[in-house]
Amino acid sequence: MDFFKSDGARTGLFFGATSGVITTLGLMTGLNAGTQSITAVLGGILVIAFADAMSDALGIHLAEEANPQSDPAHVWAATISTFVTKFVFALSFVVPLLLLPLGPAVAASIAWGMLVIVVLSYFLARARGESPGYIILEHLGIAILVVVLSHFIGVWVAKTFG
Repeated sequence: MDFFKSDGARTGLFFGATSGVITTLGLMTGLNAGTQSITAVLGGILVIAFADAMSDALGIHLAEEANPQSDPAHVWAATISTFVTKFVFALSFVVPLLLLPLGPAVAASIAWGMLVIVVLSYFLARARGESPGYIILEHLGIAILVVVLSHFIGVWVAKTFG
């Protein structure tokens, strides 16, 4: 079996990349709004990159094992590709933090994350034989909602407990 062409690997790739982008952007915008600390944002990303990638990989592993039609190769391909993809995408948000001041780094990260969502949505729509426009807008809308709500949660936490 060619690992990168397997259904399990494709599941892990789409799930891991999407989860890596959405979770990391939510964390970044919330921590930035609540702390305005590069240490908190960078530390949060590094923890998310490992801990949440492991958590999501285990979640995919159990979900795939629960499907009686999944064979062990499919289960492990989904598990491994979920971990690697989520880990790599989450870590990609460290780059702007190392190159830019915190505010512009968060803005650049949001732009990067939205680009990833657009590209994933486009390829998903094409693979399903559907028009990409609606799918891209739907997925971008959800991603933007996460970023906006995470920002306001960070502001609320800072005002309430800061």
